Amino acid sequence: MAKLRFERTILLVTLTALGITWILFSRDEVSQPRTVALTEAPIVGHLAPDFTLATPQGETVTLTNYVNRYGESGQPVILNYWASWCGPCRVETPELQDASLKFKNQVAFIGINQGESAQIVSEFALSYGLTYPLLVDEDSTVNRDYGVNSLPTTIFIDRKGVVREVFIGILNQAVLEDRIKRLLEEG
Repeated sequence: MAKLRFERTILLVTLTALGITWILFSRDEVSQPRTVALTEAPIVGHLAPDFTLATPQGETVTLTNYVNRYGESGQPVILNYWASWCGPCRVETPELQDASLKFKNQVAFIGINQGESAQIVSEFALSYGLTYPLLVDEDSTVNRDYGVNSLPTTIFIDRKGVVREVFIGILNQAVLEDRIKRLLEEG
């Protein structure tokens, strides 16, 4: 009986030593936390992250060319994230085109494609007769910067570059025009 207790004690000590060894060698080194200044964030009430993307024709579009973070002369922007394979995106596209014509020179409409080629973006614009700029984000960098996980997603940005609303899902004409009027009333 004493031999059995001795063997159990040796087994327990061995397992404990192995467990401690495993814990010590498998833990990750803890790095010092980085301090990050959040001057821009794709959330309501914060500045929209600036970006520059190209149209299928190779022209570049930069967000801060529309908004003015330091004065009153900017223009509200509606960023619409979409893809050609997205059924709901196809449903709302005619509404966006109609609103872009109705509010021309008052509000900038920009469509940002999620991960498709310039050719697909160009074909989509032609098939819907779109007149507002569609931008190519083949590697989805701007989509990730804005935290876009669902399509369609529309982001309403005021003339100073502040995100006023993030709308996920299909926009109808009434909702779209209501949000545009709110942006225009903010002055």
